[in-house]
Amino acid sequence: MTGDTLGIGELARRTGVPVRTIRFYCDEGVLEPVRSAGGHRRFDSAAIDRLTLVRRLRGLGLGLRPITDVLDGRRSLDDAVAAERTALDRELATLSWRRSVLRAVSEVAPADRAARLELLSAVQDGWSAHETLVRLWRPMTTGPIPPDTARMFLAVSAPEPPAEPSTAQVVAYASLVLLAADTRLATDLAASTLAGHDRIADLGELHAEVGEACASAAVLLAAGAEPAAGPELDRFVAAHATALGATDSVAFRRALNHRTAPDRNPRLRRYWQLTAEVTGAAAPLGLAHTWLLDALDSSVA
Repeated sequence: MTGDTLGIGELARRTGVPVRTIRFYCDEGVLEPVRSAGGHRRFDSAAIDRLTLVRRLRGLGLGLRPITDVLDGRRSLDDAVAAERTALDRELATLSWRRSVLRAVSEVAPADRAARLELLSAVQDGWSAHETLVRLWRPMTTGPIPPDTARMFLAVSAPEPPAEPSTAQVVAYASLVLLAADTRLATDLAASTLAGHDRIADLGELHAEVGEACASAAVLLAAGAEPAAGPELDRFVAAHATALGATDSVAFRRALNHRTAPDRNPRLRRYWQLTAEVTGAAAPLGLAHTWLLDALDSSVA
């Protein structure tokens, strides 16, 4: 150590970081040395603590950019560690997904392997596949809907890939993505879900009331009850009538039944069945919603 500064060799001895690595950190702007009269790098005593922290954070797997953000006060250590954990969770989920995809291919009968490969090729990356589901449903959240309601709607309608998927879940998710990519389904959804949005003053309240009706219907669905008129259907119809400034009547129910007919089509029924297989839910809200629509249809037949 000379005066108040250290040479690069002394800094390496005190921190356990190789000289070549210290030079690299200097080139990347992590450390800011001064130059001696002879052109050699010199470091102040604070560089010891700074470099020691860099070494420890690198040992945790953090990259230089988040480390530099922490050192310069642009980001807290807690935030940097949390972000690294999130990234690691994503990597582990991706590896788990790939393993399940490979298992799904190896477990199928040889005669069916080509079809299985074709199906699963669309979902090699579970998170990219999830974006296909989100793209289908995000337009349905247009309008003055509270952010929390929109997030809940997307979470239910576009489920994330399971963290530790079984073979059956991987196959179901791939089938779900294939359905979501069908432009006919998107057209049908828009014709039903978005119809009359401009006439509804409080979309958030409509979503909330329909959600409550679906939750009640889900109990009946899980118990094996057939779709039928009852308080669950009454609440569902009342939610739509209130949102549109109308009253519940036979004429209104027939009009509502006509408008929501696309929601009863086979493609969407299949979508919700696959969602149940992916999530493991006995009666997901999508199937409960279909149960209510079937009850409405039978009540006005």
